[in-house]
Amino acid sequence: MKPVTLYGSPWCSYSALARRLLIDKGAEIEDIDVIDEPERRTEMVERSGGRDTLPQIFIGGEYVGGFQAIHELEQAGRLDRLIADD
Repeated sequence: MKPVTLYGSPWCSYSALARRLLIDKGAEIEDIDVIDEPERRTEMVERSGGRDTLPQIFIGGEYVGGFQAIHELEQAGRLDRLIADD
């Protein structure tokens, strides 16, 4: 599987939903807590093109979006292919 990076917080329900969906898919997640590591929020905003809401998700180094984006990918049947190794 491709590596997944999730910038989130333990208090964010959308971060928790995204984390659960990705874990259920078998993804190995680099889970970055931007509350515990506030300097990582700047990194997140830069990597995501200025987005500062949580979560922000990258799959295989590519920016995907937040929870709504991966939820829509899942509903469309495209999330499995996206996280699978090529």
